[in-house]
Amino acid sequence: MKKDIILAGVGGQGILSIATVIGRAAVANGMFLKQAEVHGMSQRGGDVQSHLRISTDPICSDLIPEGKADLIISVEPMEALRYLPMLHEGGWIITNNVPFKNVPNYPADADLEAAMKKVKNMVAFNADALAKEIGSPRSANMVILGAATIQLGMPYEEFEKAVREIFASKGDAIVEANLKALALGREQAR
Repeated sequence: MKKDIILAGVGGQGILSIATVIGRAAVANGMFLKQAEVHGMSQRGGDVQSHLRISTDPICSDLIPEGKADLIISVEPMEALRYLPMLHEGGWIITNNVPFKNVPNYPADADLEAAMKKVKNMVAFNADALAKEIGSPRSANMVILGAATIQLGMPYEEFEKAVREIFASKGDAIVEANLKALALGREQAR
């Protein structure tokens, strides 16, 4: 099994947390893992993207060639579309459909919606609203990750275990909120 994943969003949206959870789940499953540096201006709310490669076989490069990504996981719709050329023909996009309008020339909502409708394999939904629904607005990234777990080919329990480990130092309430967000995202994608 091999998955080449592009993680995309805006600085501060939790891209690194998504990568960490996937990475821990992969390692727990005896898989190889390579991750490229996060690129972008994360300190300034700029675009952020990272390459994450997991496989049952050794991985030579941490960079995913154009047109070879299996999955784009994004917490911002324009950022998902920005990396569309990285996706192979049968690849999937899992994204929040709520824009983070941090640039003056951000596309009009109708244009963004039209572009998203052209993508064959896309799961797009309001992760922000679902995170707020469970009283944890900062866990929208875990909602998106939960939706992506279906495409990642690993036992769901490994993602739950990774969330527990990663957020343990922040207390039980944060762990439980992120586990709820993960489960809600998975259910939304079904």
